[in-house]
Amino acid sequence: MTLDRRSERKIGIKDISREAGVALSTVSHVLNGTAPISQEVRGRVLEVARRLGYLAKRQQKGAIASLTTLYLAVPPGNLPHNDINLVSWTLLTALSRECERRGIRIVAHAGSPELNAAEIIAGARAVSAEGVALVFDDNPKLLRALAAADLAVVLLNGEDPTMSVDTVAPANRYGARLATEWLLAQGHRRILHLTWQGRSTIMRRVDGFHDAYAERDLPRELGEVLYAGGYEPDQARQALRNFVTERGGLDGFTAVFCAADNLAIGALMELQAQGFAIPKDIAVVGFDGVAPGALTVPSLTTVRVPLDALAASTVQILENRLSVLGTDHPACRIELGCQLIERESGGISASSR
Repeated sequence: MTLDRRSERKIGIKDISREAGVALSTVSHVLNGTAPISQEVRGRVLEVARRLGYLAKRQQKGAIASLTTLYLAVPPGNLPHNDINLVSWTLLTALSRECERRGIRIVAHAGSPELNAAEIIAGARAVSAEGVALVFDDNPKLLRALAAADLAVVLLNGEDPTMSVDTVAPANRYGARLATEWLLAQGHRRILHLTWQGRSTIMRRVDGFHDAYAERDLPRELGEVLYAGGYEPDQARQALRNFVTERGGLDGFTAVFCAADNLAIGALMELQAQGFAIPKDIAVVGFDGVAPGALTVPSLTTVRVPLDALAASTVQILENRLSVLGTDHPACRIELGCQLIERESGGISASSR
């Protein structure tokens, strides 16, 4: 067996030149955009550079040079690692892993129980951090104060309606619409959206729920929003227990779309305790894709949020701000698409039952 010796040494533009069949100067012009090159030759050079891994290495090298220390500010309530805080923990773990992969030092903020802009700015400057990642907390006053500082700031998993800082978030509205449209396509019409009075990101899921009905020209009243006291499973159980008691049953609803997997797990437990079969009597769909949905009984249909990709995009947008865009460039908002994971709790076509 012949080993590819290129895997043992650094790939350079000479390798690209040789495999693409062009001059070194042509490779240089393509990669640096310093001269007009035909589309055919340009495409060939880039394809070879991509295949050999040169483009990825070059991008990574540039990223490391622009961001060496990241200051991480997270509300203390989102830090504990437990069964009801899996989204926070998984996202922060992914961010830490991404920084380690790129050779970026990450320093966690330690301050008041409520995040304070002055403390965050002072902490970032004390460790010579070029960028700040603010996670989950989209308090407008906090965002305005951070935006005024001479630092690159990105808000992860939140919303900034003033667009003062760069933002990375899952497509909450479109993800909720995706799940609701899927249920409608299965034949469901009376769908209950179980949620809580959370931040604006959670309210976007309510918007997406209504969007799906509007897209099909169905009366919005067919769907209903039920608010739990919070996002914990026991709070979902209490909300559904009250609902079933007050309505004397399911009141014609054939599906529950939950704004978080925690709620969906509570919904599964309570509905089964009330004697309803899932999905025969009522389908259940969650949102997040972090909870052990494959291990629930029945297994949980859910919308998977791309947490690893969110972490990577957070670091990348900071690098872009530092090395390319500069402080005067308008704030950017990146939304990443979510994926529906079909499992047993989603059931089959309601019309075939």
